[in-house]
Amino acid sequence: MSDLLLPFQFPFMQNALLVVVLIAPAAAMLSAFLVLKGWSLMGDAMSHAVLPGVVLAYIAGIPLIIGAFLAGLFCALITGFIKDHSRIKQDTVMGIVFSGMFGAGIVIYTQIESSIHLDHILFGNMLGVDAGELWAAGLISGGVTLILAIKWRDFLAHSFDPVQAQMIGLPVGWIHYGLLAILSATIVSMLSSVGIILSIAYLIAPGAVAFLLTRRFASMLVASVVVAVFAGITGTYASFWLDAAPAPTIVLILTALFLVALALRNLRPRRDRAFE
Repeated sequence: MSDLLLPFQFPFMQNALLVVVLIAPAAAMLSAFLVLKGWSLMGDAMSHAVLPGVVLAYIAGIPLIIGAFLAGLFCALITGFIKDHSRIKQDTVMGIVFSGMFGAGIVIYTQIESSIHLDHILFGNMLGVDAGELWAAGLISGGVTLILAIKWRDFLAHSFDPVQAQMIGLPVGWIHYGLLAILSATIVSMLSSVGIILSIAYLIAPGAVAFLLTRRFASMLVASVVVAVFAGITGTYASFWLDAAPAPTIVLILTALFLVALALRNLRPRRDRAFE
């Protein structure tokens, strides 16, 4: 028993476990909306697009999370602007914008001397998070979770049918850009732990697993949080014994959970598969 509890005795493991518990609820709840709305690529785009913001914030000497948030928000706004003023489909626009911003971030990074290793930005540094990063992740994630918990019905109506949501009097514009701002803030909260590249798994996999296992959206929100917290804790714990990085291990567990959920979904009778 003492060997099984060994990872919990190290402060760096305690911080790693704490940070995944802090960021999991916001990312998981948001993933349910992204999966339902078909915005999975938007999360991918914004997670890559924050890189130039991080680098420019480092050059300017301001907190990295500010640069990341502004870059993510700029990516979302410019994507919407181009889509509304051209005939190009949204997925094509997102692919061009996020690849361009990610490339710009790499080029800028190679031109400066930085004490921050690029791997920590791309893949996270869960075993090296400090108290300040824990507070930042907790406050941002807590705020996002609170907003989604209070306004989840409005976001749900917008995700299903924006036209109908507008007809019943919902501020569709505010909801749309509010969801984009929340997405950007959530990515920022994961910047120091999961990292830019692997944050996309937390923004898609929990919602996808919950979508396969549940039939009501309220249950989907709860299930996605359970999946994210379970994968975060077990992935971090397993990485200690595997001598592997925690973030990739968490992603592998999320992938395994998705495959299990997919198999269970296919074993159900066809009449029970409809999402209500």
